[in-house]
Amino acid sequence: MIGFMGAGKTTTGKALAHRLGWKFCDLDDVIEDREQKTVAQIFASCGETAFRRMESAALRTLLQDDAASGSLIVALGGGTFVQPENRAALEQAEAITVLLEAPLSELRRRCASDGKKRPLAQQAEKFDQLFAERRAAYEGAQFKVDTLDKAADEVAAEIEQLVKAARKVEVQK
Repeated sequence: MIGFMGAGKTTTGKALAHRLGWKFCDLDDVIEDREQKTVAQIFASCGETAFRRMESAALRTLLQDDAASGSLIVALGGGTFVQPENRAALEQAEAITVLLEAPLSELRRRCASDGKKRPLAQQAEKFDQLFAERRAAYEGAQFKVDTLDKAADEVAAEIEQLVKAARKVEVQK
């Protein structure tokens, strides 16, 4: 699951994992467990560059350890897919990538109301700029699903069909 902050990656990822009977991981949670700090604390004490290194390392570990089973849903952080090495690792692992999309105004509303401390969402101008900067990288996703005005389970059902169709194609190769 890829997408900007507030796209619904974690909520939808959990719903999808439940529907498929697969394991779910939120990459930010994995990093926080490994580092024993919140993402906000890591950004404050180490900076974004260090966080991105931790993020790439955690993703590679997940892809090596858990994705081999082929039954893992991972909610990536909003900036994970932007990093070329992470896109390459996902491609090498033959991961199915799904972009969750919503209009910028909706993403801003969701982030303001979800109670999470997001280091890169503190300033509206920076939020808008990041959204614009990340759009091109997000276009590299295999699938795109609009989340506006849809419940997480409805989005998960759409993705379930995409995953099943993609796996069927893989089996036929």
